[in-house]
Amino acid sequence: MKKYLVLAALSLFMTATYAQIDRSTPPEPGPAPKINLKEPARFELKNGLKVLVVENHKLPRVRIQLSIDNPPILEGDKAGVSVLTGSMLGKGSKNVPKDDFYEEVDFLGANIYIGEQSAFASSLSKYFPRVLELMADAAINPDFLQEEFEKEKEKVITGIKSEEKDVSAIADRVQAALAYGKNHPYGEFMTEETVNNVSLMDVEQFYRSYFVPANAYLVVIGDVEFDTVKELVTEAFTPWSKAVPPSFSYSDPKDVQYTQINFVDVPNAVQSEVAVENITNLKMKDEDYLDALLANRILGGGSQARLFKNLREDKGYTYGSYSGIRANKFSPMRFNAYAQVRNAVTDSSVVEILKEIDKMTSEPVSDEELANAKAKYAGSFVMALEKPETVAEYALNIETESLPKDFYETYLERLDAISKEDVLNASKKYFSTSNARVVVTGKGTDVLENLEKVTFNGKTVPVLYYDKYANKTDKPEYGAAIPEGIDANAVLESYIEAIGGKAKLDAVESYSMMAEAEMQGMKLELEMKKTTQDQFMQNIKVQGNSMQKQVLDGDSGYMVMQGQRKDLSAEEVAKIKEESAAFPELNYLAVGDVTLEGVEQVDGKKAYKLKISDEKTAFYDMETGLKVQEIVTQEVQGQQMTSTIGYGDYQEVSGIKFPFKLMQSMGPQNMEFIVKEIKVNEGVEASDFK
Repeated sequence: MKKYLVLAALSLFMTATYAQIDRSTPPEPGPAPKINLKEPARFELKNGLKVLVVENHKLPRVRIQLSIDNPPILEGDKAGVSVLTGSMLGKGSKNVPKDDFYEEVDFLGANIYIGEQSAFASSLSKYFPRVLELMADAAINPDFLQEEFEKEKEKVITGIKSEEKDVSAIADRVQAALAYGKNHPYGEFMTEETVNNVSLMDVEQFYRSYFVPANAYLVVIGDVEFDTVKELVTEAFTPWSKAVPPSFSYSDPKDVQYTQINFVDVPNAVQSEVAVENITNLKMKDEDYLDALLANRILGGGSQARLFKNLREDKGYTYGSYSGIRANKFSPMRFNAYAQVRNAVTDSSVVEILKEIDKMTSEPVSDEELANAKAKYAGSFVMALEKPETVAEYALNIETESLPKDFYETYLERLDAISKEDVLNASKKYFSTSNARVVVTGKGTDVLENLEKVTFNGKTVPVLYYDKYANKTDKPEYGAAIPEGIDANAVLESYIEAIGGKAKLDAVESYSMMAEAEMQGMKLELEMKKTTQDQFMQNIKVQGNSMQKQVLDGDSGYMVMQGQRKDLSAEEVAKIKEESAAFPELNYLAVGDVTLEGVEQVDGKKAYKLKISDEKTAFYDMETGLKVQEIVTQEVQGQQMTSTIGYGDYQEVSGIKFPFKLMQSMGPQNMEFIVKEIKVNEGVEASDFK
């Protein structure tokens, strides 16, 4: 009985207590939790290498990170030497050949990477001694071989060529070059010329100068014992010669004197790259560092930010618009807000981005925006703590950025204390619309007329013109007059005459072509055969294996993609027939429905623009008559896709000139095919089309 009385009394007490709680208002938030990061143990070698060790015995794994904290390096007329140096490292050493090195790393189930000023390794803890030894050996005893250098150099040059018509690559290059200046490490860029200036000796000298222990930090984190790490690291890295890297001096980047549009004309652009940028001087140790991060988050840090909501959700101008702010202890950096937008709304997008930046600098953000931004950063911070590499990064930042020891322990507390006024002040300090550089990379014929009419805050925004390499240039000429007496037929006849004449072309019954390209380090082979009997075969091979094949034989044909065969529909047969002609210009003349639309610049030269159909446009050089480019628009999975094919390096075969260089781009993908062989009226059999 006594037991039941006690339970009844307890129940009555709990009911009374529950009734006294007011659940109509949310509880006050508690204080931000304090983060407890394990303090790394430290030691330093005589050569200057500083070592941080964080023991974490939860999992039997170890992570090793070597970072060389050098100031940015100006490479000048040998821009690309750092990239080539990095590509040569991590491929064995003077003591272990490349193949043996790769085989042992794979056998150990480890990862080892060596960059131009960094190194990384991870493995099971039981293999830590050997993996550390391999990483150290590859890092401080590299074997620079001429044969490997030539291979890596060719890869870099191939990459540069593939970006010649890549609108995003052009935009990134020009935006950085204009913001920092081409004589600044963050503004210079590689070209085929600067890479060709680099020799193996330059790579070796760069390595000796900058891959040195003076500013180097080695962070070891995981299932290790400090004393063991100290013994192994001392043995592995003591041979690393003590040296101090040379220093550079260069001018700090500056904002422009007034807000302006810098336009880069890329005729093959199907959308515009818009970036609004200004120079900032933000360091991690600054008191308003977190304030600036929150301001950027609210403006353009994701799908909940203002730029995204405005330009995508409200206006439908783009798939996404974002912004970024960078902290750097060595140099002023840039803030930028950017988007890829449709040509028709390029000018409107510029105005909307400027408006959002201006609003951030003139009005406090809302309570909801501030709370959401804080929650995002707090969540990301807490989640990141689960990763060993994050702990290593935080330990390294405290060392290299002159941060207080409790920088990360009090991170959430400081984040929680940021007010709307703090965000407004940071926006005023780091964002600008009065000295902003608006870089627009796009198709001038579609966007320039409206760009020149852009006004902001009651003032016209002037437009200045730059080429693809950030050199100031004159305004592009789009309205060049068509010479008297020139029409579409005259252009086609000029082309036919330029490549050999109608009689020569009529005598061609078949021809075959073999071409090669490189894509992401892989070799692509293109084989094409055509006849005058509506026969066509195109086969694209990757590393010798057929990836895509099209075959047409009269009124039927098929396609094979990755081993899957599909018969062509009547509509597909008709389209391929149009392309199967050895010289389609002969057909264009016969049909007579091609129109001359004007004169445009193609790769810096004036070219006649012919509308072949609603889907295809072709360009012919005004001086030589040769075809230089084709643009084809087609629907792929419900979306309009545009591909551009450039023609160059015409060479004579059997009295007819053929292009021996084919540059193809579609979206971000760019390929340059070099023709290896063309045969006219030979090398084609009926079995090729079966």
